[in-house]
This record gives sequence, structure tokens and C-alpha cells, in this order.
Amino acid sequence: MANVAVIGAQWGDEGKGKIVDWLAERADMVVRFQGGHNAGHTLVVGENVYKLSLLPSGIVRGTPSVIGNGVVLDPWALKAEIERLAEQGVHASPETLRVADNCPLILPIHRDLDGLREDASGAGKIGTTRRGIGPAYEDKVGRRAIRVCDLAHLDDLGPQLDRLCAHHDALRAGFGEPPVDRERLLADLREIAAFVLPFAKPVWRDLNEARSGGKRILFEGAQGVLLDIDHGTYPFVTSSNTIAGAAAGGSGLGPSGVGFVLGIAKAYTTRVGSGPFPTELEDETGQRLGERGHEFGTVTGRKRRCGWFDSVLVRQSAAVGGITGIALTKIDVLDGFDEVKICVGYKLGDETLDYYPTHAADQAKVVPVYETMEGWQESTAGARSWADLPAQAIKYIRRIEELIRCPVALVSTSPEREDTILVRDPFAD
Repeated sequence: MANVAVIGAQWGDEGKGKIVDWLAERADMVVRFQGGHNAGHTLVVGENVYKLSLLPSGIVRGTPSVIGNGVVLDPWALKAEIERLAEQGVHASPETLRVADNCPLILPIHRDLDGLREDASGAGKIGTTRRGIGPAYEDKVGRRAIRVCDLAHLDDLGPQLDRLCAHHDALRAGFGEPPVDRERLLADLREIAAFVLPFAKPVWRDLNEARSGGKRILFEGAQGVLLDIDHGTYPFVTSSNTIAGAAAGGSGLGPSGVGFVLGIAKAYTTRVGSGPFPTELEDETGQRLGERGHEFGTVTGRKRRCGWFDSVLVRQSAAVGGITGIALTKIDVLDGFDEVKICVGYKLGDETLDYYPTHAADQAKVVPVYETMEGWQESTAGARSWADLPAQAIKYIRRIEELIRCPVALVSTSPEREDTILVRDPFAD
């Protein structure tokens, strides 16, 4: 049986939560491998709605869940999310949740720096969640991060704090802020350590044992390929690699263990925050997509920008993200449109492009080239087989497959987990 990695094929918010929940019931272990609590997955299970930012989606089903070393961990956000889920009847324990002991921590000083920079950036604002994700990754690669394992050795933290504060004190001074309060930081870490440490494990060992035992492992990506630090719409991206290749390094399992890569894409396109968006619709059609799709960010609550499906971007995501098959979500949002459009290329001056250019100035200037298709008036909501779909909806899906050069493995027709058309079982490969 194959392992499966689930990644976003657009700018995140593609409906990964439902798909991961659907797969998690059949997985033996679910792993988060990058990002932090800037991610957001909404799970609808019967009458219950669960909003997760940091915990793997498997936790709701009681599937053993892992936060891998590629994640930057805010320990206070972890505690708050575990407590919030407990109020909904979902209990995370060290038996069901394991946190990599080499995870870097997001500290209060990272949140401070994130906000200070964003406020000072003027027209250069990126639109971060101000949760300290970027600064925490900077400290990781700068070799001054405090990690989960350090919580068990706080009396020996002096040299690391020296490195950390030498960096942050200089930055804070530039913003007119006082130096890091080392004693307060240590006190905060001592207070949270007792909560976090029971979850801390060398998860690479657990994952390798699970793989050797023939267990099914589900890797849960956050954000989307177009927010990848290398391959996304830089600088309007996240601070980690969101492609499937990151699952190997971010978990400790190795590249051969990733398996089938399922890319999640909406049947249209959305984006939260700043940055280029070639097919954005700032008109009644965009408004209609947003209202019908309930397009608000899970983490930020910000209204999502909406536009037509961009096959150029998803084809690029499939290529660089290593995507094996696509799960197409929210096809029901397009019900009732007289016509639907797909972006099939771009105009940049006199040039016609079949890829998204790398430079931000070119990205902002491209004009989408559209192919128009007849819409459908029948409802696709709740469809669970091809026979339940209108002919025009099937034509639309088939055309998307042709354009992105990647097969559709699943079609989601509502937030309900059972309202899914399975074309190809990712776990069966």
C-alpha cells in the first residue's frame, strides 16, 4: 500500500481539510511536515465543525498524528488548540499526538518581530498572519533556534539565548523596542515545558517503524504550491517549502517514503492576502463565487479573493509539486453559471506565455487568455458518482485534466466528507 502526501495546488484554502479527513480514516498515521499555525483546515464531521491550525487533521478521528520537524511550533498555540478541541470532545494525548523533539519553537519575540516588520513595510507589505512563522524559520536556518528538546534543558540554555538575543536585540533596537527580556522568556518556557514535553518524541524513528510495518502514512501539507518559498509568487509566499518533496525532510522518513501525491485544487481560484492573481474577478461574478463558496480564511477570517480556474498555474504546481493526481473541490459552487471560463495562457506585452513568469513585475502585468465553456444549470451538490454529474460539469473536469496534464483522482461536491467521487484511490497504488 502506498503512503499519500496531500498538498495544495493553488494558494492554499483549497479544501484540504475535508480530503485529509476523508483519507485519515483509512490511514494509520497522519503527519504535518511544514508551516506553523498560519495554516488552517476546516473539518466537517456530521454536525460538528473543527477548525485546526497546527494539529494534524487525523487527531479528530483518533488516528495517531505527528507534528514533524519541518513545522515551526508555537507551544502556546498548541496548548490552546488542544484545549479548544477537548471542549468539542476530541482529546489529544501523548498516545495520539507526537511532536518531533527537533521542532523549532515560535517564541513571543518572533510574533513581535513579525508585526513590527509588517507595520514598517508600507507598500512592501506581504500580508503575513503576524504569528511569527517567518522569523522562527529565519532563526532555524540561522542556527539560533530554541527547539522542543531544549525545553528539557532550560538550565543550560544560556549560550543559545546569547546567540538568539544578539540577533533580536539589534533588530528590536532598530524598531525602537527594548531588548529581549531573557528572564521573562525563560519563565514562559518553564511554564509551557511541562505541557509540551510529554508529546515530544524522535518521530523519525516512529515513522520509519510504521513504514517498515506496512502502515499507511498520510502527509498533510499546509498552504499551497503557489505559496512555496522557492516556487511560489515570491515575495508573497510563506516561509517554508510546501511541495511534496518537503514531506521527506520535514518528517525524517526520506524521499522514497512519500508515495502518491494528491494535489488539491478548487474548480475556480481563490487567494487570501496580498500578491498577484491573474484571474481575479473584482465584479459580480467574483462576488458570487465568494458568497456561494463561503470564502473566508480559516485562520485569519479574511475574505478570499476569487477568480476563474487558472490551468497554467495548476499545471505548474503539478510539475514542481510532484503531483500524481488532483482532487478537484467545490465544483458545486459553479452550478448555475451560464458559462464558465478557464485561463489557458497569458499575454505579457506581445508575448504569449504557457507558464507563470518568475519576476513579480511580470507576474503583475500578465493578462489571462480565457477559454469559455458552457455552464450547467443542474446541481452537482452532494454528487457521489459520475452518473450524478451534469454532462457539462464532466466536460469541464475533463478539460481541466487535459490542460493541467494531470488526472483528476477525486471530485468533492460539498463540505460533507461522503460527498466525494472517487476516481482513483491514492492508497491503492
